[in-house]
Amino acid sequence: MNTRNLRILLAEGGHGEAAESLRALFPDDQKRLELTIVPTISTLLSTIRATNPEMILLDLALTRPEPLEAVRCVHRAAPEVPLIVFADAADKDRAAQCLREGALDYLLKGYMDPQTLDRVLRVALAQNTLEDLTDLLRDPLTGLYIREGFLKLGAHATETANRKHGALILLCVRIGNLEAMHKEFGKQAVESGLRSVASVLKSCFRPTDVVARIGEPQFAALAVDAIEPSGPVLRQRVEKRFAALHRDMATEGPLELRISMGFWSTGVPKPFSEFLDSVEAELQAAPLVSGEHAVLRTVAPQR
Repeated sequence: MNTRNLRILLAEGGHGEAAESLRALFPDDQKRLELTIVPTISTLLSTIRATNPEMILLDLALTRPEPLEAVRCVHRAAPEVPLIVFADAADKDRAAQCLREGALDYLLKGYMDPQTLDRVLRVALAQNTLEDLTDLLRDPLTGLYIREGFLKLGAHATETANRKHGALILLCVRIGNLEAMHKEFGKQAVESGLRSVASVLKSCFRPTDVVARIGEPQFAALAVDAIEPSGPVLRQRVEKRFAALHRDMATEGPLELRISMGFWSTGVPKPFSEFLDSVEAELQAAPLVSGEHAVLRTVAPQR
């Protein structure tokens, strides 16, 4: 592990196996661990904001009778904080199911030695480091990720989806008339249009999804933990809000859009960059449409 202090919030019952392993991994004399231990889920939820943890460890024994709902609540309370659950060997299947509810990884009691715990913590910290790095890769006009940041987070999302047997929905949008808008209405109108498209896309996706401006006139959004049937619902939401934007920008000139969508499911050997390329290729072939008449062309599911 690195040498800085690590803030961990631990909810644990029983004899404290996780706490013992953490203290063995971070000896007191080195002062590298800020460990807060709570005995219940309710205390955990109320302590998150006060401790600002970099990691949360949760004993599933404290979550009965609805462990999946409890994990879901903890993840929603701090979606940016890696959550690791641990359970008795008999509850291994339930612990694995927690990965679908927001847990990053799970451990089994009786196997939580310092070496195993160190490996799991390193993976969790690497995720946080990735997010910190991509925060530097943002477009100054819209505040969205640029292409490099989107590719980094997209690659991480596909790795996570493979591990959790999850799925992703990718949507690409291109504005086809930026140059014409610039000539007729000027730079300010173009920048206003770009910011408006960014705002619409952000409103259509969850905070845990990834939205980016990946080119001068082009945007992309990645829905994580998605299911294929949700694609039409997402498509309808995007169409409706772009139609409203079209009406709002009537005096500045309507935005002409090309839109495409792709679905990615677990087990796909194709890297995220190739998945993005395939959806972009479909985007280039889509007919140029404008505002309220926008239609979405969907590429075949990536399996």
